Amino acid sequence: MSKSLLPRPQTPHTTASVRVLIVALLICVLLGIGAIGFHWIEGWTWFDSFYCTLMTISTIGAEPVSQLSATGRAFNVILVILGVGVVGFAVASFTQAVIESEFSARFGRRRIEKEISKLKDHFIICGVGRVGRRVAEEIVSAHLPLVVIERDADNARWAQERGLLVLVGDATAEETLRRAGIDRARGLASAVTSDAGNVYVVLTARGIAPNLPIVARASEEHAEAKLLRAGATTVISPYRYAGLRMARVLTRPNVQRFIDLALSSFDGSNLDLAIQEIPVAQRSSLCGAAFGDIQARKNLGVILLGIRQQNGKLVFNPAPEHSIGAGDALITMGDVNKLKELEVLAG
Repeated sequence: MSKSLLPRPQTPHTTASVRVLIVALLICVLLGIGAIGFHWIEGWTWFDSFYCTLMTISTIGAEPVSQLSATGRAFNVILVILGVGVVGFAVASFTQAVIESEFSARFGRRRIEKEISKLKDHFIICGVGRVGRRVAEEIVSAHLPLVVIERDADNARWAQERGLLVLVGDATAEETLRRAGIDRARGLASAVTSDAGNVYVVLTARGIAPNLPIVARASEEHAEAKLLRAGATTVISPYRYAGLRMARVLTRPNVQRFIDLALSSFDGSNLDLAIQEIPVAQRSSLCGAAFGDIQARKNLGVILLGIRQQNGKLVFNPAPEHSIGAGDALITMGDVNKLKELEVLAG
């Protein structure tokens, strides 16, 4: 995806960069004025004129050839005054930039942690490299709350420029995961660059949140078993997935295209089709009803593909008399707006 999902705000260093450019420009202009003035008044060479100007601005005050004439001294006084002003402005700008940077970093961290403390049922992504960025873009496009944990400065900047909540730190540390609100999170994706790092993240996260759904990335095949033993709910290998997807595109291109349309949030078509997993709440009118009595297809135009029961068992194309229980999830396909109506019925 080439376009950003969120507008890129001005970075906190924009004002400081402008001040640095202004200071550099003023110094260059002052050096030019001084070199031209001394060359015209005293008749010195361009190098001697530039050298004298540089010494004057730097407050050293050495004269390159001989004593200045009366006119030269008057010009030098003006140059000293201007030089002191430029140097003072440069020092003030540098000091202000340092203070603003410190305050921005400190209050920025406090603001982020305050916003994270308000989140509930959010997602946590550990690492926004090539894989983690795609996960973040998908979650953002679904308008779901998200927290990113990243220790690499460039990757963290990528997330910050897109308005995401970013904690710069080590995702394997228990303190960092708690700051990300893991005890209130809906799910966690571990997508750091190394398999060992993902194992540590999963171990730490599982120790804090025993029931949290955790999806982990595995680069090597032998790492999948380790991640599952560490507590990952699901392990995804990008290389294995890419190979399977390429095979499906070659052998069943139309089927794969349909699945992409139903699952992807980035497709530019106008097909308002989606496959959703809709949980059934205890207070829902669907709780205890038979699968055949819902008539979702007749009333809403929604197709019920199956049920994921609370114990984790998936029932595909259940019989009409199959009973829906509290905590079950309906695997449905249909129009996006109609699916929202079914979500209301499911509580």
